[in-house]
Amino acid sequence: MNIDWTLLITAVGLALVFEGIPYFLFAERMPALLTRLAIQPSKFLRFIGLAAIILGLLVISFGRSLSS
Repeated sequence: MNIDWTLLITAVGLALVFEGIPYFLFAERMPALLTRLAIQPSKFLRFIGLAAIILGLLVISFGRSLSS
């Protein structure tokens, strides 16, 4: 298995950029949002996590289909 380290590091960096955008743009609102998320049932959080994973896989699949 040959790992493309440049691609992996770029992907991690891009993920950090996307994770940081809400905190930068909505710094005043983030504590309230995180408090609301903290009181949600774990089943709801798992559903949101699964939806994010599926959406991410679809975006990756779409991106890979463009390059081939």
